[in-house]
Amino acid sequence: MPAAVSDAQLVELALATRESAYAPYSGFRVGAALLTAGGRVFTGCNVENASYGLTVCAERVAVFSAVAGGAREFTALAVVGDGEGYCCPCGACLQVLHEFGPQVRLLLADARGGFRVKTVAELLPGGFSLSRND
Repeated sequence: MPAAVSDAQLVELALATRESAYAPYSGFRVGAALLTAGGRVFTGCNVENASYGLTVCAERVAVFSAVAGGAREFTALAVVGDGEGYCCPCGACLQVLHEFGPQVRLLLADARGGFRVKTVAELLPGGFSLSRND
């Protein structure tokens, strides 16, 4: 079993991954670090495109990498941007995270590594689901 990853360590990984962001249009770099139930961490950074609709957020890059790596259960996601305030996932990213669990903890971090904790459900109440139990 891998060693436990603390919230602060997850934020530090997101900060480090932010450095790899490709953001020539907005200049706003974002990094994300996703912790699986099994203790693995997958990271992602935003990748912009001249055709803006093709840009992919850091959070989705991390989720898609985790899914490609066989993970389906997530416990926490740290996200950090370049701004002074806490970085929050966009609605599209929240919906993607909701697919894997509204209980996922979100570590919304600032550029200095400070963070606050919310859940997907708190930021996206009533997220869309095809479950017949909703």
